[in-house]
Amino acid sequence: MEDHTVTGVAARPAPVLREYVDSYVGFDLRGLPTGVHCGPPSRALTAVISLSDPLEVAAGVDDGSPVTRFGSVAGGLMCRSVAIHHDGRQHGVQVSLTPLGARAVYGMPAAELAHRLVPLDDLLGALAAEVVDRLRSATTWAARFTALDELLLRAVGNAASRGHVHRVRPEVAEAWRRLLAARGRVQVGTVAAELGWSRRYLTDRFRGEVGLSPKTAARVLRFEHAHELAAARDPLPWGDVAAVSGYADQAHLVRDWREFTGRTPTAWRRGEVLLGAG
Repeated sequence: MEDHTVTGVAARPAPVLREYVDSYVGFDLRGLPTGVHCGPPSRALTAVISLSDPLEVAAGVDDGSPVTRFGSVAGGLMCRSVAIHHDGRQHGVQVSLTPLGARAVYGMPAAELAHRLVPLDDLLGALAAEVVDRLRSATTWAARFTALDELLLRAVGNAASRGHVHRVRPEVAEAWRRLLAARGRVQVGTVAAELGWSRRYLTDRFRGEVGLSPKTAARVLRFEHAHELAAARDPLPWGDVAAVSGYADQAHLVRDWREFTGRTPTAWRRGEVLLGAG
C-alpha cells in the first residue's frame, strides 16, 4: 500500500445533548487505495458533513443502487450497509444521533428516516449551511465539536419552538434501552411482557417510532457488535466473533453479514480498504 495518513478523533457531545446525540467522530484519511467503504447498519442515525469534496453514497452495496453526491448527508436506521465511494481521500465529521433523539434534533420520529439517505439541509434547513461553514472554518477538531454542540442545541430549541417534539412513549424508550444494554441478546417477547404489552403491540409502537421492529433492531445491534470485533486491528477468528456477539454459530453470522453488507465476511474483509488503515 502507498504511504497514507489517517486521523480519527472521537468525542462525546455536551452532557445536555447526550440523550439525543451519541458521539462525534472527525476523520481525515489520505493516500488510501480507491475503493468502496461499507457503512454498516448500527444503533445510530448517522449524519456526515464533508469538509472536502462531496460524498458519493449509494443506499446499498454491490446491488446496483444509484450513487448520489451529497455535501452533507443524513440517514435513519438501516438494514443494509450504505456504499461510500472514495478515491482514497475522505475528510469530514460524523454525527451519531440516538433513535430517540431524532424528534429533538430533526423534529420527526426516527421512523420517518428509516432506510433513507437525505441531504442534511432537508432536516435542518438553513442551520445545515451554518453547520458546514462553522466546521470548515474551524482549525481544530475540538473547535469543530464545540461548534456542533452549540448548533445542535439550537436545532433542539428550534424543533421545540415549532412544537415538533412529542414525548416518546416510555415503554418504547424502555424497550430500546433494554435492547441496547443487551446488544440485541434479548427475547422481544420477554421485553414486551415485562412492559405489560403484547409482543404485537410493542412491535407496532416500536416500529412506528424507530422505523425497525424490535426483532430487527436486535439483529442490527448483534451485527454491530460482531462488526466492531471483526474490524479491530487484531480481529478474532470468525467463529469467535460469532460466539462473542451472540450468534448460535458461524453460519448464522454469515447469513446476517450477507444481508447487512451485501458480502460474505471474507469478501467484506478483502474489499474494505479502510480496515487497518490506522
